[in-house]
Amino acid sequence: MIYALDYIMLPIQVIIFLFTVYYLCIGVCGLWRRKENKILIPQKTFAVIVAAHNEKAVIGQLIDNLKKLDYPKELYDIFVIADNCNDDTAQIARSHGALVHERSSEGKRGKGFAMEWMFARLFKMERQYDAVAIFDADNLVHKRFLLEMNNRLCKGDKLIQGYLDAKNPCDTWVSGTFAIAFWVIDHIWHLAKTNIGLSSVLGGTGMCITTDVLHRYGWGATCLTEDMEFTMKALTEGIKTTWAHDAIVYDEKPLTFMQSWNQRKRWAQGQFDVAHRFIPKMIKAGIKKHDIRILDGCLHLLQPHFLIISTFFVIMSYVQMALGTPLFTNIYQFLPAALLTTITLGQYILPIIILMKLRVKMKIWFYLILYPVFIYSWIPIVFLGFLHRHEHEWSHTKHTRAVSYDELAR
Repeated sequence: MIYALDYIMLPIQVIIFLFTVYYLCIGVCGLWRRKENKILIPQKTFAVIVAAHNEKAVIGQLIDNLKKLDYPKELYDIFVIADNCNDDTAQIARSHGALVHERSSEGKRGKGFAMEWMFARLFKMERQYDAVAIFDADNLVHKRFLLEMNNRLCKGDKLIQGYLDAKNPCDTWVSGTFAIAFWVIDHIWHLAKTNIGLSSVLGGTGMCITTDVLHRYGWGATCLTEDMEFTMKALTEGIKTTWAHDAIVYDEKPLTFMQSWNQRKRWAQGQFDVAHRFIPKMIKAGIKKHDIRILDGCLHLLQPHFLIISTFFVIMSYVQMALGTPLFTNIYQFLPAALLTTITLGQYILPIIILMKLRVKMKIWFYLILYPVFIYSWIPIVFLGFLHRHEHEWSHTKHTRAVSYDELAR
C-alpha cells in the first residue's frame, strides 16, 4: 500500500538534499582566500554615514574611532543621522566633531527611511563624494577600513560589504554564539561566494555603496531589512555585492536571548517580505541576462522557506515512524542518513575549522557547545517571521557596550 504522504515526502527530501549539498559546496570554498594585489594609494572620497537612534552611550566612541582612520582626512567626512532621538545623541556627536543631521518623523520610522532622507540631503550638498560608507552607532571600525574600500572601488566594484566582526564576543553566551555565527557566515558565505564569483549580500553596517549607483537607481530600501532589499534591487540590475575581507567592522552583539530573538525575528520578517517582492523579478532577470548570480540570490532569499520545509519534513518523518508507515522507496531509505551526515558537516565541522583559523579565545570554544541552541532557535523565529511578515514596525536594539577602539585593540 502506498501512502499519499510519501508523494509529498519524497520530493521534499530531494529538495532538502540538493539545497544542503549546494550550500555545503559553497561553504568549502570559503576556507581559503585568493591572493590579491591591492591598490594602496588613497583616491576615492567618502561620506561616512552613521544612523543613530538614542545612541548616547556609544556614539562618541565611534566618532573618535572614525576620525583616526588610516586615510587622508580631506578625503572623507563623518555624518551622523540623529533619527528621532530624545536623548543627547545629537549633542554628543557634534561635540566629537561629526556633521549632525537631525531627523524627526512621526511616520516612516526605521533605518531605511533615515538613509533615504540622508542621501537626498547628501546629493544636494556642494561637495560630492565617490561613495558612502555606512555604519551603525554601536560599531567600531578597523583603521584600514576606508583604505580597503578604496582598493575595491578602484578595481570597479560598486557595492562592497566589509568583514562583520564582534565587539563583545565574550560578554555572554548569547553574544558569544552570535559572534560565532557571524564569523562562520563571513567565511562560508561572504568570502566563499566572492571566491567563486557569486554575489555577497550587504550586512546593514560596514557597507560601501558608490554614489553613482545611488544616483542612478535610488535607495528605496525601507523595509525591516533594508540592506537585503537594496542588495536584491541592485542584483536584479546585474550589480553584485563584493566582499572586502580586510575591511573590518566590530559590531555589538546582543547580550540577552530575548534581544537576539527580537533582532532575528525582524530579520526573518524582512527576508520573507523581500523574497515575496523580488524573487519573481529576479528569476525573470536572471534568465533574461543568463546571470547565475541573480538566480543564486533567489536561493538566498528562499533560506527561511527551506528551514520551514526542513522542519516539516523532520516532524512528518517522526510521525511516519510512530505510525509504522512503510517507506516509499530505497531512495527514501537512503537520503535521510545522507542528509544527516551533510548537515552535521555543515553545522559543526566547518565552524570548528573557522574558529581554529581565527585562533579564538578558550571561552569561545565553550560557547561553541551552546552554538546549536542559537542555530535551532531559528526554527520558531522563522515561523513567527513568516506569520508576521506583513508587519513593518521597527524594533530598536538598545546598545550599551561603550568600548573605545584602543580598548578593543588591547
